[in-house]
Formats: sequence, structure tokens, C-alpha cells
Amino acid sequence: MSRTYEVMYIVRPDVEEADLDKLIEGFQKNVTDGGGEIKSTEKMGRRRLAYTVRKFNDGIYVLMTILADGSLVSEIERRLRVSEQVIKFITVRIDEEEKRLAKVKAIRDTKVKRSAAVTPSEPSSTEAPVAAVEGSAPEAAAV
Repeated sequence: MSRTYEVMYIVRPDVEEADLDKLIEGFQKNVTDGGGEIKSTEKMGRRRLAYTVRKFNDGIYVLMTILADGSLVSEIERRLRVSEQVIKFITVRIDEEEKRLAKVKAIRDTKVKRSAAVTPSEPSSTEAPVAAVEGSAPEAAAV
């Protein structure tokens, strides 16, 4: 059963651009050879890390969105773990979140906006608030 995953990994900052492209193509080839599908790949560029990882303060972020089985994702994670150039990675399954957001959007689309619907039961005069204010004034004066 194929599911959608986001795989983000951080590559060492001292890796050359050509080597980075070769690394990304290698991971993409692993996904396609394993029967998965690459939805998108985004090089997010060099960014400062929140904390030092393997003596590096910067890293090159890469985000891949893939459609694959769990066993293929396990294999990709294993390859990321043993790769010397990758210093950190995370894999997140996003298909459940996409389903939840689609369901919420469908519910919102079926409901009528409150600003569009005017309710006739609203009080048109201001007599009720005035009476409440007049009734509370003598009590305050008596205390």
C-alpha cells in the first residue's frame, strides 16, 4: 500500500554542488528502483542549524515528497543513515494529514457563512439593555 511521505535531509555544508546533485539523484534512483514515485524534490539551500550536529553549524536542506511503501521508506532511511554526507534526516507520513485537511475543507464548504445569513430573531430595539441599566442603578446607590 503506497503512502505519501516527506523526507527531509540535511547535507554537510562542505559538499560541492555537483556532488550534492549526484547524491540527490542517487536517492531519487533508489526510490524509483524500489517501486516508488517522486512527487517533488526541492533544494532549500544552505541554512544555519539550531544546534551543532556532527561539528557543523550549517547544512544544505533537501526536501523530497515521495509516494512509496513502508518497506521502501525503511530502505531509504537506512541509506540516509549510512551516507557520510547526510548529517540529519527525518521522514514524515503526510497522507493522513492531507485526508484530514480535505475533510475539513469539505465540511466548511457545505456550511453557510453566518455573515450571509441574517437571522430575524435579533432584537431590533435597544429597550432591553436600557431597562437592565436602569434596574441596576438603584441597587448600586443603595449599597
